[in-house]
Amino acid sequence: MEHDFDRLIERRTTNSIKWNRYGKDVLPLWVADMDFRAPPPVVEALARAVDHGIFGYEEPSATLREAVASRLERRQGWSVDPDWVVAVTGIVSAFYAAGRLLCGPGGRGPGYVIQPPVYMPFNDLERDLGLVRQDAPLERTAAGGDVGYRINWDFFSEAFGSRGARTGMFLLCDPHNPAGIAWEEPELRRMAGIALDAGSVLVSDEIHAELLLGPTRHVSVASLDPEIARRSLTLVAPSKTFNTAGLFCGFAVIPDPELRKAYRAMIERLTLHPASLALVAAEAAYSGACDGWLGELLRYLEGNRDFLRAYIRERIPRLAVSRPAATYLAWIDARGLGLDNPQRFFLDKARVALNDGEAFGAGGEGFVRLNFACPRSTLAEALERMRKAVEAL
Repeated sequence: MEHDFDRLIERRTTNSIKWNRYGKDVLPLWVADMDFRAPPPVVEALARAVDHGIFGYEEPSATLREAVASRLERRQGWSVDPDWVVAVTGIVSAFYAAGRLLCGPGGRGPGYVIQPPVYMPFNDLERDLGLVRQDAPLERTAAGGDVGYRINWDFFSEAFGSRGARTGMFLLCDPHNPAGIAWEEPELRRMAGIALDAGSVLVSDEIHAELLLGPTRHVSVASLDPEIARRSLTLVAPSKTFNTAGLFCGFAVIPDPELRKAYRAMIERLTLHPASLALVAAEAAYSGACDGWLGELLRYLEGNRDFLRAYIRERIPRLAVSRPAATYLAWIDARGLGLDNPQRFFLDKARVALNDGEAFGAGGEGFVRLNFACPRSTLAEALERMRKAVEAL
C-alpha cells in the first residue's frame, strides 16, 4: 500500500475527544472518527488555505456544489443538479434542522419514525426538540455467532401515525449505524412507499455511504424515483470517509425547490454555516484526488473487520458480532456475559472504551459498538484485553 494505515499516531497531545475522554491507559474504540491521517490532497488544500493567512467569512462556492453533485454522479450514478446542494455544519445539525422544519410547529406532524437500534442522536430528537418518536424496531437475526437485522414490515408500517401523532419525517440511516447494513433497492422502495403514503418526508442520513466493504453497493433512495426525490432530503458528508469530522461540514441534497427554500430558511435561522476551512477540505475530498487513498482505506478496513470477526469467533465465543457491509463499526452482542452494563465492564476490566448499546435505543441493551478504524495493532491489543477480561469473569 502507498499509504501507511498501520502507523501509530499520537493523539493524546491534541484535544481529541476520542483519546482524552478516558484514562491514559484506556484504548478508545468508541466515537466514530478514524486514527488515520486525512488523505494528502485534503491536508495540502488546508495548508494552502492556512498559508494564505486570511480567514474571513466564506460561502459555499458553485465549484463546491458542483463537486458534491459530480461525486454523487460518479460514485452512484445519481444525476444531481448543483443547485439542489445546501451546505450545513454537519449531518446531526442537518437532521435536527429537518426535524424542526418537518415536525415542529407548522410542519407535517410531530412524529418521526426511526429504526432502532440506531445512531444515538436519532433517538434524542424526541428529548431535544419535543417530537414524538415512533419506533419501527429492526428484527434481530442470529446464526453461527453472527449478529444481523432485517426489517419487520408490520412494525415499520404500524410506526407511522403511532403514539397518536401524525408522522412528519421518516429518518433513515443508510448505511445503518450500528448494524452496518447497506439497504438494497427493493427495501428502499418499499420503505419510501410506506413513508410517502403516510404523508411523510424521507430524510436519509447517508454519511457512511462511501465506506463500503467488499462488493457492497450503495443506492441513494432519492435516486430511485422522481416522486421519492420530491419528498426527500439526502444528507451526505466527507467527514467519516475522509476523517474530517472535526471540521464540521455536510450537505443536504434537496431536489424539490419549495422544500429546499424552506430548509435553507431554517438553516439561516439556526445559523448553521460551515467554517471556511471546512469548505476547503470538503472540496478537496470530493474532487476525486483522494480516490486512490480511499480504495486503500477500504481494503484495510475490510481486513480489520475480518480480523475482528475471526478473533471474536475463535477466542471470545461468548460474544457475537455483526458483519458490517459498510461503515467501520462493529455491533457486538455481549448479553452472553450476563452483565448489567458490558460497556462499563470492558472499560473497567479491559481498559477498552466502547459505545454503550443502550444509547442506540430499543434493542441495544446488552450490546456494545466498536470502532475498528485504527491500526491493526491497536485493534489486536484491544481484543486481547477484552479476551482476558471475559476469561477472568
